[in-house]
Amino acid sequence: MARLHLTVLCAAVLLALAAPALAGDPDMLQDVCVADMESPVKLNGFPCKTNITADDFFFAGLKKAGNTNNAAGSVVTAANVMSFPGLNTLGVSMARIDYAPGGQNPPHTHPRATEIVFVTEGTLEVGFITTANKLFAKTITVGEVFVFPRGLVHFQQNRGYGPASVIAAFNSQLQGTQAIATTLFAAAPPVPTDVLAKAFRIGNGQVEAIKAKFK
Repeated sequence: MARLHLTVLCAAVLLALAAPALAGDPDMLQDVCVADMESPVKLNGFPCKTNITADDFFFAGLKKAGNTNNAAGSVVTAANVMSFPGLNTLGVSMARIDYAPGGQNPPHTHPRATEIVFVTEGTLEVGFITTANKLFAKTITVGEVFVFPRGLVHFQQNRGYGPASVIAAFNSQLQGTQAIATTLFAAAPPVPTDVLAKAFRIGNGQVEAIKAKFK
């Protein structure tokens, strides 16, 4: 019986230690901590603002469609701690993504969060790729939901004849985004051309031509 109690205790301790590691963000230590964006203090997150109001917990930026007149044919309107300080320490954020006909949210990753999208308009092909290079893709439409696991490369492509939009949610106040093509071909300073040529099995001239498209 004593050994059983010890086993249960050890299991409970291990679960308690593992829980913070599984969370998108560290646990909060107070009711609220509205981000003070003007503070010179640098830390993992943002320091708390002293004087707060209800407006700190309100964001109206997702009401209107964004401008999709760009090369990708899509735009992300973020409701994260950078634009919505009341989210600081709460471990959640949202975004609205709008797509022109044929528009794409190019392959990218979120290193700090899982993403779940809810389609509010149109039809999208969405998918993610595992570390075993297996693609999981599906066509989704209004009222349907799809989830992208944290850190995995994923994308959305408008497959309808009209505009499309989704509301996305993240289990982090600042999920971080790395667009694969932009990361590789528009880094500053640039990734050496021969490195990319070897990785993609193409010529140096082709790499330079791709880089030029991102300037």
